[in-house]
Amino acid sequence: MTKETTNINPLLCDPEAGFCGLPDNSPTDKSIENTADKSIKIIYFTDPICSSCWGIEPQLRKLKLEYGTNYEIEYRMGGLLPDWSYNSGGISKPSDVAHHWDEASLYYDMPIDGDIWIEDPLHSSYPPSIAFKAAEIQNHKKALLFLRELKEMVFMRKLNITKWENIAAAAEKTGLNVNQLKTDYEGKAQILFEQDLKLAKELGVRGFPTIFFSNNNGEKEIIYGSKPYAFYETALLKLDPTAQKAEYNKNWETVFSKYNSLTAKEFAELTGNPRKESERILNQLADNGSLRKITTKNGSLWTLIKAAQ
Repeated sequence: MTKETTNINPLLCDPEAGFCGLPDNSPTDKSIENTADKSIKIIYFTDPICSSCWGIEPQLRKLKLEYGTNYEIEYRMGGLLPDWSYNSGGISKPSDVAHHWDEASLYYDMPIDGDIWIEDPLHSSYPPSIAFKAAEIQNHKKALLFLRELKEMVFMRKLNITKWENIAAAAEKTGLNVNQLKTDYEGKAQILFEQDLKLAKELGVRGFPTIFFSNNNGEKEIIYGSKPYAFYETALLKLDPTAQKAEYNKNWETVFSKYNSLTAKEFAELTGNPRKESERILNQLADNGSLRKITTKNGSLWTLIKAAQ
C-alpha cells in the first residue's frame, strides 16, 4: 500500500469497493495448498465487526446453498481493529464510526445501527475474534452460528461483543459449552488467532472481506471486497467447471429451515424475489405469526419463531 494509506483507520471502510482495509499488509504470490476432500478450498478472511463482511452475508449464504457440496471453507480472523491507536482517515475515536456504519447500512441494504459507537463502543475486534476461534475448537458448525449471532448482536442490537457477558450469551444461544469456551478463549484460542493473523500477513491480506479460492492443481482466484453473487460463483466454476449447482426449493419455509434469521436482502438473494416484494412477504409472515420481526433504525431482521422457541 502507499505511504499515504498505511495509517488509515481500518473501520473507515469503502462501501463502493466493499472493503475494510488493514494498515500494513502487502500483496503476495504465496500459494495455497488445497488439502481438502472437496475440489475447491476457500479461505475467508473476515472480522466480526467488519461492515463489508456483514454486507456479503447474502452472497455467501446463497453460495453455500448452491455449491456447498463442492467446497470446504475456512473462516480466518484478520484482526480489523487491534485498538484505537489510529488517528487518520476521518476516524480517530469510536463515535466517528457511527455515521459511517449508518452509511454502510444504506449502501449494502443490510441493517446496521451505528449508534453502538456512541452508546457502548468497542475497544477492539480482537475479543470476539478470539471467541470465534474458541468456538471452532468445540464445533465448526456451531461456531458459524455463534459468529452470525455475534454479528447480529453488534450490527443490529447495539451490543458490545467485546464484553464477556455478551459473548457468553451468544455461545449459550448457539449450543456451545460456555465454560469450555471460556477456558479455550483464555488459552488455545489465543494461539489460533495469532496463527490467523500470521497467515493473513503471509498471504498479503489487505482488508476484509478477502476470499481465496483454490483447487487441487494449485490454481487460485482472489476476490477482494463485497461483490455481486456472480463474482463468487464465477471464481468457483473457473477453478472447477464440473462443480454441480444444487437446486433448492425457494419458498420461505425452506430458506428459513436453512437459515433461522434473514434480512430482506438475504431473503431476496436466496429466493430470487425482488427486494420490495421480499420485504412484503416477510412482513406478511410476521403479521400472521410465522416469523418474528426485529427492527432497527436502518432495517429489519426476521427470525423463524418455531426454531427460536
